[in-house]
Amino acid sequence: MRTALLCLLLTCALSAHAEDRVAAARQNRTRALTELFAAAGLSYPPEELYLRAFKEERQLEVWAGARGQPLVKVKTYPFCAASGELGPKRQRGDLQVPEGFYTINLFNPRSNFHLSMRVSYPNESDRLLGRKDPGDAIMVHGNCVSIGCIAIEDEPIEELYVLTLDSHAKMGRQVPIHIFPRRLDAEGLAELKKLPHATEALLAFWQGLEPGWRFFEETRRPPQVTVDPKTGAYRVRAEKPRAATSRTRAGRGGRP
Repeated sequence: MRTALLCLLLTCALSAHAEDRVAAARQNRTRALTELFAAAGLSYPPEELYLRAFKEERQLEVWAGARGQPLVKVKTYPFCAASGELGPKRQRGDLQVPEGFYTINLFNPRSNFHLSMRVSYPNESDRLLGRKDPGDAIMVHGNCVSIGCIAIEDEPIEELYVLTLDSHAKMGRQVPIHIFPRRLDAEGLAELKKLPHATEALLAFWQGLEPGWRFFEETRRPPQVTVDPKTGAYRVRAEKPRAATSRTRAGRGGRP
């Protein structure tokens, strides 16, 4: 009985500490987020949020906007740590940051790395193309260490955590995060071909990511992506942005 009571008290204390950590982050970062979005002509929290990361450039971009409309880049967070090399994650313990099309599917206020958000790795493609045990628990977190995760500094992770949490609630669905080896324009693809470990299979995988990267570059809309159930290849489904309504324009400060 005494042991059980101590365990209960410890659990309550840890939960309170986690809540305090998120509450402190919200108190410290909400004003800056509101000002950041106002400067972009957007309301906070946004109706849509989209994250995309580039491993070679070590950048995580934040794009946001009205539902169904072209998105606006709000901020770029630099990585302070990321392990592995360019290429997808294929097995547990390979130290690779994944590459592909994912969502943020869990928020961890009790993280050992200040605050963390889980990437939905492995997805269907990873399971089909990866080893028997592809691994899991890939996060975007603070604390500047990485064993397959994307790490940014603690103050920025507070801002990004609160932003993504609030946007998840506003959107009513998981926030997409797409992770690329680098920007996949002609120059970027040419540089990937020069890598010593760039096998034909790896180059084909990167070519499969390119339509998703290009679709967003052309439309400023996140691509809708499915996975071929036989080959594991990504398939990008076009979704053109809707025409802006007068209400939408007014919500964005009357900008065209």
